[in-house]
Amino acid sequence: MEFKTIKVLIERTNPRRGELFRLGMALLFIIAIMFVCYTKFAIYQNGTILVIAAMIGGYMGLNIGANDVANNVGPAVGSKAISLTGAILIAAICEASGALVAGGDVVSTIKKEIIDSSLITDANTFIWIMMSALLAAAIWLNLATAIGAPVSTTHSIVGGVLGAGVAAAGWGIANWPQVGAIIASWVISPIMGGIIAAAFLLLIKKRIIYQSDMVKSARVLVPILISAMVWAFVTYLILKGLNKIWQIDILSATVIGFVFALAIYFIVKQIILHTSKKMGQDRERINKLFTIPLVFAAALLSFAHGANDVANAVGPLAAINDAVIHGGVVTKAEIPLWVMMVGAIGIVMGLALYGPKLIHTVGSEITKLDKIRAFCVAMAAAVTVILASQLGLPVSSTHIAVGGVFGVGFLREYLEANQSQALDEIRNHYIEEKDDEVGKFLDEFNESDFYHKGQLLMDLKKKLGTKLYKKDKKKLRKVYRTELVKRSILVKIVAAWLVTVPSSGGLAAVLYFILHIIFLK
Repeated sequence: MEFKTIKVLIERTNPRRGELFRLGMALLFIIAIMFVCYTKFAIYQNGTILVIAAMIGGYMGLNIGANDVANNVGPAVGSKAISLTGAILIAAICEASGALVAGGDVVSTIKKEIIDSSLITDANTFIWIMMSALLAAAIWLNLATAIGAPVSTTHSIVGGVLGAGVAAAGWGIANWPQVGAIIASWVISPIMGGIIAAAFLLLIKKRIIYQSDMVKSARVLVPILISAMVWAFVTYLILKGLNKIWQIDILSATVIGFVFALAIYFIVKQIILHTSKKMGQDRERINKLFTIPLVFAAALLSFAHGANDVANAVGPLAAINDAVIHGGVVTKAEIPLWVMMVGAIGIVMGLALYGPKLIHTVGSEITKLDKIRAFCVAMAAAVTVILASQLGLPVSSTHIAVGGVFGVGFLREYLEANQSQALDEIRNHYIEEKDDEVGKFLDEFNESDFYHKGQLLMDLKKKLGTKLYKKDKKKLRKVYRTELVKRSILVKIVAAWLVTVPSSGGLAAVLYFILHIIFLK
């Protein structure tokens, strides 16, 4: 019996049992961290502080797994390219591998350099700033997961460090231009992701789906698209996933990616040629060609995410570890294996216990995703991060992926509105004709490729002798528009994005003042 079925049976038998089980496993993980760290660090003067920080780091890891990882596997699950259980297993393995293999030996203690560490001279003050930031970010991620809103882990920890830093040393400690760049990324990330995902979807529709011979078109374009995906993902993986252990420039990474893509092109071309011989002119069959690429995309995104974003969980913990053991304030801290293990295991457990909720939100609730649409979202995630990193734009992988989902959803709304409008114009033109004449034209219209459809509509408008102005077309699209993107989900996610930095920052400031009163006075 599949894991998902067992889970459903348990929760239907006793709705609270599943929640209690998840909570119990999460608590056991944090308690295990406490016991292991206590035996290791009790000998140090501030050993107890380090134990508490490790527990908070584990809590942060749980919340990263519950919230952020959904962006990597959500579209693949929503499109049914892979089951929920399979997605969790793949993401867990790849996230942990990325964290442990390519997570790096050193991490920046002041994420994105948003505060001036030179203004923090006391080691204890630095420890409380890091601890407050870590706990505030974890609590905010927990709240966002509870309401079903995918938010940026990086923005959460940035807000935490900013809030605690300002509470400790005043407004002058903040690097406001950098904060402004992060705020700008709230707009840049989803817009870039949405535009790129929609562009790929429009390309596939025009060159394959809207063609009279879809199979022939697929034989040409699908190998190119999959090769482009390999190129983008290999480059992405080298630049973002392996940058901690292998420093390489963008040109070299691009060349390596191209070599891989070229090899894959010839392999995929033969596979598609063989597979397509048995295919009919059916969109669903074309859709299935993207199944395996989607699985690999989810795996590669998860590996890169584990390599990069594990620092959000263990960065402040590594800084506290260094400050407790060696004393002083450091801008770069070594990441001991035990610290990396806390983050990696926490992410995996958070994904397994609480990840399905956000996976469902990203993969199914925003808009309906098939394999082609999910492929476009995955492509947007890789391409956008590469472009943004080279342009020096601070973008969020969460915002990019979710923006990509919204992008394909809104494009579907636009195209369906245009299709409905075109069909209605055809029926109105033939309103006095016999039904078989209308049917004949509609059959020809539906079976035509993209360009022939446009020509048919142009000829029809010439016969009709009327002209629709832009404002008239806009009114007609509103009439025919079917909402394929849930507006309530859109509003909830955008609201959560806007308050992430202020919320985690404000909470971190409050926590810092509490710790200051308890321990420093």
